[in-house]
Amino acid sequence: MRIQLTLLLFLFAITATYAGNLDKINLYQPIIPNKIPDKYVPARYETIGGFLGYRMNINLEKRLLQIDSTTILSGFRHRPGSQVWLGEHVGKFLFSASNTYKYSNDIRIKKLADGIVRQYIACQLPDGYLGTYLPKDYWTEWDVWAHKYAIIGLLNYYSVTGDQNALNAAKKAGDLMCNTFGDEPGKRDLMTAGWHVGLAPGSILEPMVDLYRFSGDKRYLNFCEYILRAFEHPNGPKIMSGLEKYGQVTKVGNGKAYEMLSCFLGMLKYYKITGDERYLKALETAWTDICKNRLYLTGTSSVDEHFQEDGIMPAENSTKMGEGCVTTTWLQFNLQLLQITGNPKYSEELERSVYNHLLAAENPQTGCVSYYTALQGAKPYKCDQGFSCCLSSIPRGISLIPDLIWGKINGVFSVMMVESGIVTDTIEAENHSRVALTIESSTRFPLEGSVNYKITPSSTNKFELNFRVPQWARNYKATIGREIYKGNAGKMVKIDRKWSANEVVRVTFDMPVEVIPGGKSYPGKIALKRGPQVLVVDRSLNTTLDSLKSLNCSRINVKLADAPKSLPAEWSWKQAYVVPMQVNQKTQSVLMVPFSEAGQNGGEIATWLSTK
Repeated sequence: MRIQLTLLLFLFAITATYAGNLDKINLYQPIIPNKIPDKYVPARYETIGGFLGYRMNINLEKRLLQIDSTTILSGFRHRPGSQVWLGEHVGKFLFSASNTYKYSNDIRIKKLADGIVRQYIACQLPDGYLGTYLPKDYWTEWDVWAHKYAIIGLLNYYSVTGDQNALNAAKKAGDLMCNTFGDEPGKRDLMTAGWHVGLAPGSILEPMVDLYRFSGDKRYLNFCEYILRAFEHPNGPKIMSGLEKYGQVTKVGNGKAYEMLSCFLGMLKYYKITGDERYLKALETAWTDICKNRLYLTGTSSVDEHFQEDGIMPAENSTKMGEGCVTTTWLQFNLQLLQITGNPKYSEELERSVYNHLLAAENPQTGCVSYYTALQGAKPYKCDQGFSCCLSSIPRGISLIPDLIWGKINGVFSVMMVESGIVTDTIEAENHSRVALTIESSTRFPLEGSVNYKITPSSTNKFELNFRVPQWARNYKATIGREIYKGNAGKMVKIDRKWSANEVVRVTFDMPVEVIPGGKSYPGKIALKRGPQVLVVDRSLNTTLDSLKSLNCSRINVKLADAPKSLPAEWSWKQAYVVPMQVNQKTQSVLMVPFSEAGQNGGEIATWLSTK
């Protein structure tokens, strides 16, 4: 009873933390509209709770609010920095902090960001330089890369505060890029100004598109076009030509996953501002290739930070699999494709990544982050700041979660992921009147497969609502009184009717256990998945096991029994299952937990289980 009361109080605190409905933050929009308008537009919600709210709160309290400005600003105050990519961390923090403030309205994170921005801008040199190198080393290693994150962070901060000084600093950094690099005589070749066959410096394409949209200065758009040309230079990564010729990301540049995905983000933004379909087509090809051949079941990619050959996915710590920066950038890539197309298949991948690899990389007890998060072995969490790129990237990914849950597709309000909370939006009814819509969602998902949605329009009207049916869901039903709407996996349930205030849609679905074969890398082994969550064995929770290698899990009749009371007191999210397995040829009950929660006590984990 005490544990249940503690959990209820914790969830109440989360809801209180994210209650921004009384004073919504004014967002400062770009002045140049996209030629291709988004089909999916995230909604600005009022509150969020449940599992995702619990992890978002940890990201705020135990990671972002613990950032030490002295550490991440040190390389700007005393150049050169102590670490070559130290310069990226301020921009990454400002991205996370701005997104977090946007959905939480938490004044603490804004004050921290305000102070860092003031000090950051004070470190900018008169010519716009915002790196951490001495002049003799300008435009080597990660210098352009750090300026990329400088512009990203400053623009995101400007978008939620309207701080003109931040926008001006971003423009000065952008002007320096335009003055330094280009095709014109006397300018440098961007492709030689960093690592990985130009993928690293070329990824500045993304913020340069945004800078054009926020400023209206066409020089920045011209610079974007230069970058796209440079990609195809003899010393460039050949992104477009490689994808169009081979259809494989392993044929682009040197296959470096994080930097390549970062370039993809810029190319998608360039497509939206210009409407050049060639870019969208090529990047949809890249997405299909990654999903089909290079994606782990937990929603990440890369081994030793590179895309591998088809189906090669080792999962131990020694292989350096699942770089956190790749996980976050893969999430951003899917979010952009969802916004462009409105296709729910991208939500499927967003959900896979969020519920598994993204959240698995941040320890819910400490807020510490793992650079690589393996499926086999202990998670190597670290708490440092300003030295490991992924320790700044994972919080960025978590800060994007609110954009994934609710929104409008082609003007129709759509529920994309299951979570509890309250969301408001304005929609157009069938009679073309504008209706203020509030939806209150109540669920214990992913513990249970049911959710109630209380629908409250400002006036009785006929309009449509969409509910995404995940691929893993079975027997999906949406019930309103005596009306029943059945859904098919991977599709949208569309409910078009006259709505009155306080009507309730009850959604139910089954989450059967999926048995996933180990493929090329783990023949003869399986993994277990329930709903969106991959389940694993954590040895710290199974003290009678002398070794995880002694486990044997039959493919047939895998059954789960709820066992939340078996978890230790410090385990905040009480979700665990008992599964009968063979241990040294004897049947024994083994405790399994979601991959996202496993390893928080330092225990060794096993995702791939033997069937022999």
